[in-house]
Amino acid sequence: MTSSRSAVMFALALLAPALIYILIIVAYPLVDTFILSFTNASLRPDYDFVGWANYLRIFTAGNFTEVIIRTFIWTMLSVGMKMVIGMCGAVLLNAAIPGQTLFRILIMPPWVVPMAIGIFMWGWMYNGQFGMISGLLQNFGVIDRPVAWLAYGDTAFWATIVTDVWIGVPMVTIYFLAAMQSIPRDLHEAAWTDGAGRFYRFRRITLPLMIPAVLTMSLLSLIATFNSFDIIWILTQGGPSGSTTTMIIDTYKTAMGSRKYGEGAARAVVICIFVSIFCIVYFRAVRKLSQGEAK
Repeated sequence: MTSSRSAVMFALALLAPALIYILIIVAYPLVDTFILSFTNASLRPDYDFVGWANYLRIFTAGNFTEVIIRTFIWTMLSVGMKMVIGMCGAVLLNAAIPGQTLFRILIMPPWVVPMAIGIFMWGWMYNGQFGMISGLLQNFGVIDRPVAWLAYGDTAFWATIVTDVWIGVPMVTIYFLAAMQSIPRDLHEAAWTDGAGRFYRFRRITLPLMIPAVLTMSLLSLIATFNSFDIIWILTQGGPSGSTTTMIIDTYKTAMGSRKYGEGAARAVVICIFVSIFCIVYFRAVRKLSQGEAK
């Protein structure tokens, strides 16, 4: 009995640093935000409990529904483009071509360069007066006058997506490349001996074996993109006219701009719920995949 109790105490001692970290860094802020979402907290030192008023207010306001829809469209388009481009890039980098190492190095700058610097660079390229994009399109005759890409709702929306994809593609590509290189070459060689072409081998061998990696990267990219703040804030601050305002931008404006901390906390809780749903769907998909492989 004493030996068993000592083993339990030793295990708890080993887990204590991680438990303390989780309680202080994760659990306490979550609980505090959840409690704050039921109050009318603002700059005033005292605040009152208002129940579900903050949640009712944000869901009855028409603009928040638009923000949710815009966030999902922005996230799905960005993540989808990252997955497709990343997969294509991984296939090319995995091929036996001259200068393979050089190409792998050249794909890294968007990931290595500090995010703020990369975003400011894209902001300069989107400028209508001296931006590189407008200049190149004018030289090729695509447009006849400079275009301020961040000054119009539709172009600003797509500009933020392009910037996010540029920043996120290297990580996806390297992750998929590592997954491809873990696939036994014997499978491809056997299929090649039987006369299978590249596309057939990719569709029947590479892609099925990469499904766990694709699911994992999709979830990570989905969460990161859904909560992306820097890109939109530096480029447009949610404008023009709210055309690039996502849930995280709307939450920041409500809490820090309008100083409505209680309502901002309610928006943060809604974001947390959506992210939790993403995780639940992911784990169920992985479980079904594992059960299918076991059978």
